[in-house]
Amino acid sequence: MGARQIELRVGWCSETGRRPRNEDYVGVCLGTATQRARQGAVAAIADGVSGAPGGRVAAELAVRGFIDFYLGERQTLGIRRAAAHAAEAINRWIHAQGRTDPERTGMATTLTAVILRDRRAHILHVGDTRLYRLRDGRLTQLTEDHVHSGPDQRHILRRAIGLEDALRADYTAEPLREGDRLVLLTDGVHGVLSSRDLTRLTSSEPTPEAASQEMVAAALSAGSHDNATALIIDVVALPPADQGELADLTAELPILPVPKPGDVVDGYRVGRQLSDGRYSALFLTEPAGKEAPLVLKFPKPTVAEDAVYRLAFVREGWVAARVRSPWLGEVVEVPPGRQTRLYTVMPYYPGQTLAQRLAAPPRVGVAEGVPLAVRLAKAVAALHRAGIIHRDLKPDNVIIDGAGGLRLIDLGVVRLPGMEDFPAEQIPGTPSYMAPELLAGAPGDERTDLYALGVTVYHLFTGAYPYGEVEPFQRPRFGALVPLQQRRPDLPTWLDLSVMKAVAAHPADRHGDVLEFALELEAGAAHPAPRPTRRRSFYDRDPVRFWKLTALVLLVLLILSLVRAG
Repeated sequence: MGARQIELRVGWCSETGRRPRNEDYVGVCLGTATQRARQGAVAAIADGVSGAPGGRVAAELAVRGFIDFYLGERQTLGIRRAAAHAAEAINRWIHAQGRTDPERTGMATTLTAVILRDRRAHILHVGDTRLYRLRDGRLTQLTEDHVHSGPDQRHILRRAIGLEDALRADYTAEPLREGDRLVLLTDGVHGVLSSRDLTRLTSSEPTPEAASQEMVAAALSAGSHDNATALIIDVVALPPADQGELADLTAELPILPVPKPGDVVDGYRVGRQLSDGRYSALFLTEPAGKEAPLVLKFPKPTVAEDAVYRLAFVREGWVAARVRSPWLGEVVEVPPGRQTRLYTVMPYYPGQTLAQRLAAPPRVGVAEGVPLAVRLAKAVAALHRAGIIHRDLKPDNVIIDGAGGLRLIDLGVVRLPGMEDFPAEQIPGTPSYMAPELLAGAPGDERTDLYALGVTVYHLFTGAYPYGEVEPFQRPRFGALVPLQQRRPDLPTWLDLSVMKAVAAHPADRHGDVLEFALELEAGAAHPAPRPTRRRSFYDRDPVRFWKLTALVLLVLLILSLVRAG
């Protein structure tokens, strides 16, 4: 398992223009993947106050100092406090220099800094440099200019680094989306270009380098008398959304009636129906051109409580984004702003469910069944390594492609570490595959998944259940189970023993984990010689005949006792 890290592309351009020297400064620190995960990538732009000595020095010190101080702060402070501490330290130093050094009297600078970590942009800003965000073709200004409001005073700063001994900086945090373009500009660019021009120039070039050069060139051509600097950051990839973010994203999505083939939902054309379950319906999309078909999973609004569906939606998206395995189903992220109702988009895996395979001849043999069982165990193990319990393992939730491929699907009912669980009366599971402790009210753990896996493998070879089929609301008794070989005498003893251990009624009698079960199956398939085992009792070998003989003996004893009494 490995979550993706934030991935960025950066480009900038800075020109002196008609000024005698360039007093703008830009700095970016992307860091390593580990640093980006812990502290984020940092970018900043500054415009030194040109009317006072030391403007260039102030701009460079502000950018370089902010980045260095922020990265040197304790992570336990949090981004907002660490950024504030860094900016305050730089402000104190520049303000002190402006008061004590005659060559730098009144030195000051603007500063706009952005810290990009996880899926958020943390912005610290003071002055009239600006930060914009281009999203879906729309350019939005994310900072406010700290200048006087008079028509002839808009170039005079009310706030700046070094202007006062106490810093008054703005802090905001904005959610990020893949495809966002962040644009940091000095007033030598945004002061001479209209909003329409800025939007056009920001959107026109595919790379940050080309776009920044185009914007600076346009500002100078438009008559800018100041230095012109542009810093552009493209958000290429983001780590998966966390549980809270996923819950927020789905909170406003309505649960609507299930669509029909031919309907169009958010640009997806609904095709043939793949399944119609109690809680949800699955449809194949009809893609345009050479696009790959997808699967749309719609919740049914009349079966369960609204909160339960939303909880399942959050779980499925959270797990699919974080747990990577060739044996697990995936979820396709819907482009931001596109989704108008609650549903899940998944890749289409050609093939059939394991349940469909079991309903068709021929019967599953060792050569086919053991590799399927091992791959399914590895899918479950991938979840368990992440602390996730599936809780609904069964043949209906396994897709096979006939060429050895397998996908465990339906991750909406999993139990997650630290996430709110389903209401007690709606804890998921299929009774025939639920371990005794799960039916008794336990929330589920690795051993209950192992039990369900064992029942699935038992059903794979026999079409039956080790303790008999369990109906909903039935209180099953987990007495003597029916051995695998009693239903399939052609199966090897090692397979019988391994499956019987996995489905033991008591958790302590099962394997240590699903990987131990998988390794046992692999070892048995590689060395199929029978394992030495204790002699099975007459009852284990043929319980029906045992009880018939017992009844006959009791009848004979009863007759003898009656004869003696007479």
